Amino acid sequence: MNRREFLKRSGAVAGYLLFSQVGFAQTKERAFTLWQLPGQTRSQINSYLIRTVGDEIIVIDGGTKGDAAYLRQFIKDQGNHVAAWFISHPHYDHVDALTAILNGQGDMKIDRIYGSLPGDAWLKKHQNAHAFKTQQELKAALKKSNHKLLELEPGQKIKFKKTMFTVLSGLNPELTTNAVNNQSIVWRVDGNGQSVLFLGDLGVEGGEKLLAGKYREMLRADYVQMAHHGQTGVSEEFYRTVNPTYCLWPTPDWLWENDRGKGHNSGPWKTLEVRAWMENLNVKKHYIAKDGLHRIDMALHHEESTSRTS
Repeated sequence: MNRREFLKRSGAVAGYLLFSQVGFAQTKERAFTLWQLPGQTRSQINSYLIRTVGDEIIVIDGGTKGDAAYLRQFIKDQGNHVAAWFISHPHYDHVDALTAILNGQGDMKIDRIYGSLPGDAWLKKHQNAHAFKTQQELKAALKKSNHKLLELEPGQKIKFKKTMFTVLSGLNPELTTNAVNNQSIVWRVDGNGQSVLFLGDLGVEGGEKLLAGKYREMLRADYVQMAHHGQTGVSEEFYRTVNPTYCLWPTPDWLWENDRGKGHNSGPWKTLEVRAWMENLNVKKHYIAKDGLHRIDMALHHEESTSRTS
C-alpha cells in the first residue's frame, strides 16, 4: 500500500492535504489537529495524536501491544518524528503500544517521553501482578531505547507551537481505592481558544481531589476525554464542572452498550449511566472510538469522522 492509500484508508488524507496546501494566513488561524485512534483488538484503549501548527507530533498513551503496528504506521505517515509522548498511567491498554514501539523503534524519532510512574513497592501493594509487569516492561523498554521518562508535576506547563500542555494533577499515592487508575496524570491542552481535558482513567476519588484543589477553575474545557473509557471514572459533578461541548469516548462497541455478551446492558459497567449524564449536559457531539478514526481540526471548526477500515 502506498502512502496516499494508507492516508485515505486511515482517514488521515484530508488532514494531510490540509497541512500541505494551507496558506500562511490560514495557518495562523488554526490551533491543532487531534486524532482519536480506534482500537485494533477488542480491548478498550486510550490513543490520541496531536499535530500542532508547527507540525510537531504529540502522542498520548497509544493503546495495547496489538495497536502498536497501526500506531507506528500512523506516526510514520505523519513524518515519523514524535516531538513528545505523554503517558497517563501504567496500564496495558494505555502504554503497551509504546513499550512495543520502543523495543523495536527503528527509524522513528521520539524526542521526549513524559509521565509519572508510581513506585514499584506501592504498585506491588496496591495493584495486581499484571499492572506491575506492565510497568516493569515499560521501564525496561525505556532503558533499552535510551529514553528517560520526564516527570510531570501539577502546574507544569509544556509549550509547543501555539499549543500548551498544562498538568493539573500528578500522582496520588494516598488514594488506594481504584489505585492505579487514580494515579492518572491529568493535563489540559490549549491552542487558539480551543481546549481539551485529558483524564486518562481517573476515578471518583482523584476527581474529587481535583475539584477541591487549586486547579478547579482550569477544568472547564471545550472537549473532555471521558475518564476510564466512559465508565466508573470521575463523578457526574466533575463532568458538570468541566461542562464540555464535545466528548471524546475511547470506548469500544461492547463497552458503549454495556454488553457482556448477552446484548445491550447485560454487563456490569456504568457506561449507560455516564452517557445519560452527558446527555443532560447537552453535549453537542460525541466522538466514539467504536465508530472508527476521528479527526478534529481545532479552530477551523472543520470536523471529520472516518470509519475504521481493515
